[in-house]
Amino acid sequence: MINRRHFLIGASQVGLMTALGASLPAWARSSADGNMGITTLEGRDFNLTIDRFPVTIDGRRGRAVGVNGTLPAPLLRFREGEDVTLRVTNRLKEDTSIHWHGLLLPFEMDGVPGVTFDGIKPGETFTYHFPVRQSGTYWYHSHSGLQEQDGLYGPLVIDPAGADPVAYDREYVLVLSDWTFEGGDRVFAKLKKVSDTYNMGQRTLGDFFRDVSDNGLDATLRDRREWGEMRMSPRDISDTSAMTYEFLINGHTTGDNWNGVFKAGEKVRLRIINASAMTIFNVRMPDLPMTVVAADGLNVQPLETDEFQMGVAETYDVIIEPKEDRAYAFVAESIDRSGQAVATFGPRPGMRAEAPALRKIPTLTMKDMGMDHGAMGHGNMGGMDHSTMDHSQMNHATMDHGQMDHSTMDHSKMGHAQPDEGQMDHAAMGHAPAAKPLKTGPGVDNIATMPVSRLHEPGLGLEDVPHRTLRYSQLRSLDPIPDRRQPERELDLHLTGNMERYMWSFDGIKYTEVKGPIIFKEGERLRLHLTNDTMMSHPIHLHGMFFELNNEGGDHRPRKHTVIVKPGEKLSFDVTADALGNWAFHCHLLYHMHAGMMRVVQVQPRNPGEVDHSTMDHSKMDHSKMGHNNMNHGEHNQ
Repeated sequence: MINRRHFLIGASQVGLMTALGASLPAWARSSADGNMGITTLEGRDFNLTIDRFPVTIDGRRGRAVGVNGTLPAPLLRFREGEDVTLRVTNRLKEDTSIHWHGLLLPFEMDGVPGVTFDGIKPGETFTYHFPVRQSGTYWYHSHSGLQEQDGLYGPLVIDPAGADPVAYDREYVLVLSDWTFEGGDRVFAKLKKVSDTYNMGQRTLGDFFRDVSDNGLDATLRDRREWGEMRMSPRDISDTSAMTYEFLINGHTTGDNWNGVFKAGEKVRLRIINASAMTIFNVRMPDLPMTVVAADGLNVQPLETDEFQMGVAETYDVIIEPKEDRAYAFVAESIDRSGQAVATFGPRPGMRAEAPALRKIPTLTMKDMGMDHGAMGHGNMGGMDHSTMDHSQMNHATMDHGQMDHSTMDHSKMGHAQPDEGQMDHAAMGHAPAAKPLKTGPGVDNIATMPVSRLHEPGLGLEDVPHRTLRYSQLRSLDPIPDRRQPERELDLHLTGNMERYMWSFDGIKYTEVKGPIIFKEGERLRLHLTNDTMMSHPIHLHGMFFELNNEGGDHRPRKHTVIVKPGEKLSFDVTADALGNWAFHCHLLYHMHAGMMRVVQVQPRNPGEVDHSTMDHSKMDHSKMGHNNMNHGEHNQ
């Protein structure tokens, strides 16, 4: 990894597999060109052991939690249409689990302690058995405590039962992650005490004078005053940084110079997985375009771009076609630009591409607060403490949204971005959601007063880069969405937090204080609206079901399991409740989930006479198994 503190220089070179030839199926390919770098297990029957083991990263020794003694855990290779059995043995001194991220399976096999099963006790073996109903690029990780941060994550690839619509000559699996020698428990404890412990990008005196030069003294002083009155920092981009993290590609730092080999003119498929605990990455290959062919495991219409932002838990498949006999850098830069991981792709093993310099640290604006700075006269809001506003007295629930004629509203004059398809015809459906009162108090330090869709934006910090960037609004599924019904019901959820106190929640209520699950009925078609009232981007993940992101894509809207909700953004997605049972729904920033930004969705049978396998007494749920801050974390990663 390269970071702002030092430049790492390593001696080892680790290659990934290369193809023997296009005549072989992708799952069978291996190569003498280099060492793959990730252990691969394929078939229908697997034995996995979770334990602690020593690792060496950038010349330093530490201890990881992982599977079969490797970091990352082994690449598991399934085939669509087969049944798989995985026996997982726990050799830790604490409970553990494995969640199969993005897989469609019976909820009892989903691997979330306290929601779908009791977890795996020390010394015990749990057997996962389920049919493989899909193909694509996915991953797996612990859902117990902070074990995911300590190394319990691995890639998972499912080969299609029939022909793959994506043509390529060879492929590589790239697992992006963040590693800390402190251990997850210590990092979380530090964040709870001082939330900006790892912030390497606070504004300096030099920034002040540059802003004065660019914007003038009055504007600069006004900007500093406004942020000070809100007790917030415009450089709160990420809770963690290179101050504690080593950023890894397939378990290796930039200094290791991880290698992938190609022949000029080949189509190379990269299966990229963001398996980090907390880091949103910006991914690019300077001088080499990437064609996105899959998102979250599902095929999309090919789209050429130069850079894209990857939320934690998202996966993207891209095709690259290097034409020249030279080395190319694969760059995964953290969203706060405190560091990056760089790998090399070249025609010969051992080549090293030049690592680009880290770019300028992004700075938040009032737009990221969900405010229209120009229209609101924010300078007159001095000292406003949003956490003390009693929104429950506003009684939004009495507003009859069904009587509003949205068809006559001139959105162009409202100061909003154009509304996304699927969000406009509320009057015709007659079931627009009444905005519910939002719980405020110590856990809510801001409410976005003017949230807008930001699906057409590339991601925080990528607004002004001089090349093409991927936006959610551009994604189109390759196949039409399977359920084209209009939603029967709509739900609103707010992403809330108090950054100074490091409190995170939905609707101002952390998970351990939630009264019950969110109820879906089997077969029901729903629309969920997510409003981000915080200053940070949140990758939100729904277990057990894919959803269609409302991005004006019509019947080809992208189907995803994880979506980044940008600061000050309101977006929506449609979902069909086609999987009975209990499903976790949470922010995939591990410490945010750990602090309480999580709910449970319970899909209940629609027919009263049907047996309800999803029955769950939420009041008796054992939150200590869920990876929240009241659990016994066990051993540290020292």
